[in-house]
Amino acid sequence: MPRPLKIANASGFWGDQPDAAARLVAAQPDLDFLTLDYLAEVSLSIMAIIRAKDPAAGYARDFVDVLRSLIPFYQAGGKTKIVTNAGGLDPASCARACAEVLRAANLSRLKIAVVSGDDVLPLLRSSPPTPAKHNPIGYDGAKAGFANLDTGAPLSAIASRLVTANAYLGAEPIAEALRAGADIVITGRVADPSLTVGPCLAHFGWKPTDYDRLTGATVAGHLIECGTQACGGFSTDWLDLPDNHDIGFPIVEVAADGSCVVTKPAGTGGAVTVPTVKEQLLYEIGDPANYLSPDVTVSFLTLRVEAAGENRVRVAGATGRAPTNSYKVSATYRDGYKAHGMLTVFGHDAVRKARRAGEGILRRLQDRGCTYRETLIECLGTGASVRGLASRMSDTHLVETVLRVSVAADTKEPVERFTKEIAPLVTCGPQGVTGYATGRPKVLPIFGYWPCLIAKSLVKPTVQLLA
Repeated sequence: MPRPLKIANASGFWGDQPDAAARLVAAQPDLDFLTLDYLAEVSLSIMAIIRAKDPAAGYARDFVDVLRSLIPFYQAGGKTKIVTNAGGLDPASCARACAEVLRAANLSRLKIAVVSGDDVLPLLRSSPPTPAKHNPIGYDGAKAGFANLDTGAPLSAIASRLVTANAYLGAEPIAEALRAGADIVITGRVADPSLTVGPCLAHFGWKPTDYDRLTGATVAGHLIECGTQACGGFSTDWLDLPDNHDIGFPIVEVAADGSCVVTKPAGTGGAVTVPTVKEQLLYEIGDPANYLSPDVTVSFLTLRVEAAGENRVRVAGATGRAPTNSYKVSATYRDGYKAHGMLTVFGHDAVRKARRAGEGILRRLQDRGCTYRETLIECLGTGASVRGLASRMSDTHLVETVLRVSVAADTKEPVERFTKEIAPLVTCGPQGVTGYATGRPKVLPIFGYWPCLIAKSLVKPTVQLLA
């Protein structure tokens, strides 16, 4: 039996702890792989804005700094390989930037591979959409149009405003890159668990039809994809965790049968327990009998989760079926502009004053001809951020609240006009206004999210090793 594969995750999202990777390899130098996930659903739209200003900057540049932090580890002979989706919209540019870092450190022996082909924006822009049932279970990807998976709306409703469209590729291109000798694999959009499944495919030599093993690796990838969450971050009992100021990042030890043990480096905070693992298992999975990935269709219903020692939890019993013949596509489109203005109001009747002040702003703007698609007045501290809670709370006793007024519009002009109405509350609003030293709010673009499906036959993943 091949030994278990040790895979850790050092980034759950773009903006996660920048020193996590260096700390992981220092604490656990025998790791086989580090995965780093940078792409939330709308991350690529942010990268599109950055790329518009700098054509070579459409990737998570944070990763280049992370790689730089690992130079001492590799110079000392470290062998941990890296798989990351930091490539975003431009994995090739990300790879070239990383190659420069390695060359400067005399580490050109480390081979970098690029996985691309996920960008399907030209296909969505050029192909006439065909309305289709938005039911991904048993969906015929070859006949699928680009209808919104949530609403069933046709793509024609927003096609002219598309910014990005990327298919969630699977694990096989990653495995291909590793088989070709890559030490660092940089991808664009791939399914989060596939960052873990790819190394397992390459290491164990599984076939694409080894569904139960692929399912086990997919579960392992799902468990670590959100970084510290599997070790107690975001958990129900977070307050009771030991050293919750420094929660460790997770490690999975994946066996040849696809089962795994979840753990974390010794000496780090948080805890790996049956409850923390189960909470992460249920995080963002939809139907537990039909968790869809590009590699396999997963059932969570047969899983066994049991303690296997201190900060060690074994997860086994995964069962799976063939994947669908479609890739999910994460597309984003321009959907207008927004701004949020905030001020603190304190003193007697603070909440009433704050609410009235917010209503006054919107009324003045309306009187001056400004129209908005959406407006929102919140008095933070009164339960306003939790739907239904505010109606059950009494705010008459509060002597402080944060007024937050938000607007959204199809065009920029009324939003810009709104940003100039917050500061005047200093003199025309109620007594007790403070917190206005940060200047006017910023006008921000709104990006809508458009999930849809595309036939796998239309998408051609590619793997390239940098010379």
